[in-house]
Amino acid sequence: MNSLELRRRAMLGLTSGLLGLMSMMPLAAHAAFPDKPIKILVPWPPGGATDQVARILVQPLTQALGVSVFVENKGGAGGNIGTQAFIKEKADGHTLLLATSSTNAAGVHLYANQGFDPVKDFTPVILLCNIPNIMAVPANSPWNTLGELMAAAKKTPGKYTYGSAGIGSSQHLAGAQFKIATGLDISHVPYKGSGPAAVDLMAGHIDMMIDTGSLSNIAGGKLKALAVASRKRIAALPQVPTMEEAGVPVLASAWYGIMLPANAPSDVVERLNKEIAKVLNDPDIRTRLQNVGAEIGGGSAAEFSRFVLTEIKRYEGLVKMSGAPKE
Repeated sequence: MNSLELRRRAMLGLTSGLLGLMSMMPLAAHAAFPDKPIKILVPWPPGGATDQVARILVQPLTQALGVSVFVENKGGAGGNIGTQAFIKEKADGHTLLLATSSTNAAGVHLYANQGFDPVKDFTPVILLCNIPNIMAVPANSPWNTLGELMAAAKKTPGKYTYGSAGIGSSQHLAGAQFKIATGLDISHVPYKGSGPAAVDLMAGHIDMMIDTGSLSNIAGGKLKALAVASRKRIAALPQVPTMEEAGVPVLASAWYGIMLPANAPSDVVERLNKEIAKVLNDPDIRTRLQNVGAEIGGGSAAEFSRFVLTEIKRYEGLVKMSGAPKE
């Protein structure tokens, strides 16, 4: 064998080795997840329940995953602006969506062009929690019971208002259920998030809100809780009756979960599901979530995926009942 042939074979061997090494590189990089900070995108302004839930996760997830975890708020258009931006992110696990029943179940029935498909554009990871809505009024409101509120609204139809995080939000749909159940004439005032709505509620610019994120303001004496839209009283407000106890058969809540963009790697989904499930089982985190009224979730990614499908169908009926026009 001449020297030219030996050099040719050596080059072929070197090339083959390099190609083999290159083929392994994506796997090695992928196995390193996470290898940079992780962003939790909240498609609502700061201060609401979605934002509160996301921020409870930051520290324990930072410890569990070994990289910095932070929250980015990108509100507007009923959660659609932030969610539209999210689906364009890489599905590598470094950007998480704090998905809600408003954006990922109700919205498809409210917008002719929501800007994303609630099923095809997402990879469900885990259900975090479910938070019942609470009928809240300003601290200086003359009403101390749901009966007093209803009596006043019945006496002066059209005078009183209720706020929400926007058309189709849990607050809007809960208010619509309340109106139908009671026959009261109260007006809906939509905001760009429950945080801004709560600020106006505390200031007395609106009269009431059936909200999921008001517990901290209730505990701080800035709001009063009149009733909880759940099947049973919640641990954080044991003295507050359910709406059914107060004579109004309304059940309303919002759910919150973690999602990735479509086609996320299965091992990344499994890792995130495993670590977040551990966080949800931590006694301190459970207490913090329960302090905002949450019923703790969990389960597999597949279970969350099936849950979302049933919720999309369920919200179709709720949206029709609310009478909200499709935008």
